[in-house]
Amino acid sequence: MKIIGSDYDGTLNHGGIDETKKNAIEKWRSKGNIFALVSGRGPDDVLKLYREKQFGCDYLIANNGALILKTDGSVISDVRCSGSLLKPLLKALFENGCPWGVIQTDYLCKVYADEKTGDDVPEYTFGEMPDISFFNQVSTILPDYETAEKVTENIRRLFGDYLNPLQNGVCIDIVSAEINKAKGLYILADILGAEYDDIITVGDNINDTDMIKEFKSYAMENGVDSIKELADFITPGVTELIEKELRD
Repeated sequence: MKIIGSDYDGTLNHGGIDETKKNAIEKWRSKGNIFALVSGRGPDDVLKLYREKQFGCDYLIANNGALILKTDGSVISDVRCSGSLLKPLLKALFENGCPWGVIQTDYLCKVYADEKTGDDVPEYTFGEMPDISFFNQVSTILPDYETAEKVTENIRRLFGDYLNPLQNGVCIDIVSAEINKAKGLYILADILGAEYDDIITVGDNINDTDMIKEFKSYAMENGVDSIKELADFITPGVTELIEKELRD
């Protein structure tokens, strides 16, 4: 049994998820292999994508590895951060110019420094946010890549003993210091009794770095240079990766 761990944005969905790609995934799974989605998106988001796009999948790894779900939505791994870190973390993000923080706990909410904007999720200003006992991930956004890079490093310097800030373009996802996409795949392999050497990863952006470094890996041709430099192979897409792995 081998496991493919695929990023979603810019990777699995690069060029859309057409029948050729779906058929390749099904062929991979028909050989007794596992296909897992590994995303920075939250659990509700990855479940919605899985159900709407209707591609074959065995497991959904959300929040950069912090949550692992079966495709029926049941959670099989849940790595949490203490809620006591939330207010100092959000304060630091706002002081660094972040407009808001989206908090993934057992529900989703959004906290603003000053004014709410009327999104669909529960919203609070920093002064009125309730006590939250834990979180899986906090996400935010900056105006450009360079600013996001600086803020990522600032958060790592301030909270690195407890939290892991992961840059993804102009976005930053912040999870437990013990979590990243590679750790999520290690946890899944342990649950399945699979060998780590049988894990294959594919991604395109900076938050894929750990899983690209840790395992046999493919970088997307459309990916950032740092990922392409780390990967074992470059691929135009998931279909071509699967075809190569089945031949080999």
